Amino acid sequence: MLNRRLFASTLLGLLLATTAGAQWTNKKKEKPRDPTIRSLQGIVTLPDETPAEGAVVKLKNLKTLQVRSYITQKDGKYQFQNLSTNIDYEVNSDFKEMSSATRTLSVFDSRFEAIINLKLEPGKEKKDDTKSN
Repeated sequence: MLNRRLFASTLLGLLLATTAGAQWTNKKKEKPRDPTIRSLQGIVTLPDETPAEGAVVKLKNLKTLQVRSYITQKDGKYQFQNLSTNIDYEVNSDFKEMSSATRTLSVFDSRFEAIINLKLEPGKEKKDDTKSN
């Protein structure tokens, strides 16, 4: 009887140790953040401080002059991922006859998740290059 209890408790201990070990090894290991990659996000707002749905946000790489764009949703938010920390970027926004000031995300900005909010202001109407005779 004593041997059965000892055997059962040993077996139970082994079973618990095995399952606890399996749970411990299934934990995901977090990869370290790449120090050369960052993101940019923000909110585009109208002059009355409400979010600008449908505003076009343009991000210009100042090394290659490549321009990426993003169209805001109802909340006015935008985001750009996988940006190099070794390149300066310019960001601005346009919506109808309004535009925001151009802001710069500099290589000297050490944030990995930079936030630049853009406020639209009434501006000059865009030139119409079509001429009527």
